[in-house]
Amino acid sequence: MSAWPGGLTVMQALMQAQAQGLDRLDAQLLLLHTLGRGESERAWLLAHDTDTLPDQQVSAFAALCQRRLAGEPVAYLLGHKEFWGLPLTVDARVLVPRPDTETLVEWALEVVDTIRVPAATDADRAAARGPQVLDLGTGSGAIALALAHARPALRVAAVDRSADALAVARGNATRLGLAVDFRLAHWLDGAPTGLHLIVSNPPYIADQDPHLVALAYEPRSALAAGPDGLDDLRAIIAASPDHLAPGGWLLLEHGWDQTEAVRGLLAQAGFEQVQSRADLAGHLRCSGGRWPSQSLSEQG
Repeated sequence: MSAWPGGLTVMQALMQAQAQGLDRLDAQLLLLHTLGRGESERAWLLAHDTDTLPDQQVSAFAALCQRRLAGEPVAYLLGHKEFWGLPLTVDARVLVPRPDTETLVEWALEVVDTIRVPAATDADRAAARGPQVLDLGTGSGAIALALAHARPALRVAAVDRSADALAVARGNATRLGLAVDFRLAHWLDGAPTGLHLIVSNPPYIADQDPHLVALAYEPRSALAAGPDGLDDLRAIIAASPDHLAPGGWLLLEHGWDQTEAVRGLLAQAGFEQVQSRADLAGHLRCSGGRWPSQSLSEQG
């Protein structure tokens, strides 16, 4: 990218960015960030389009534009991303939360709202609390924090195998004042039993998928999962029955073309009511099932 001229107005800076191939919205967000303004202040740019920018701000904006054109996510450049109405801090240690994952949160809330935990006794006051939920591969904490925010009575725990990711998630929980028990673990290793809901957005992209090139700035370990992208989904589905309470649910996000495979794995593992939910584009991107309330011998 060639050096930008000095003395640019707000409008000229945005036009320069777009002329070099930057998306209009991305350019606006990055300029607002450079000017220390919020993402909701796009109208300010129009009202001040003839304001001349100091050369230092032009240089800072140009540097952000160059990084974006190289493929770095806008969320990393801004340092945050909104998910379920929550402003989450994000950086290269975690995946950028996607709006489509809110489908998983919506389904999880529907599930927990149907669960009735027994009333407390004097000997076990903890039983009066809400259902136990575990988020696997929490990353920035997006799913776990959304659930804790939407249903404060839930007992939400979350795990990740990356200590760096957990540092981001814990920071988000502290800043938002939300109670989530974060642990360093690989999937269900060391997880408790009797969980009412296990939810996960695991890696599900095939190792050689060409789409990984466009995701080069995000942690590959949170994206790719073996030759067919199903390695981690298989592991989670196989291990979940040992940790779910009778009638508990397992809900998973997956690729748009993996629905049949994931539903087959759930059915093969013994889950009932296996079903899927569509994302914002209408693609079936979440599948799950309910662990039987009775064992096969009891049913017989």
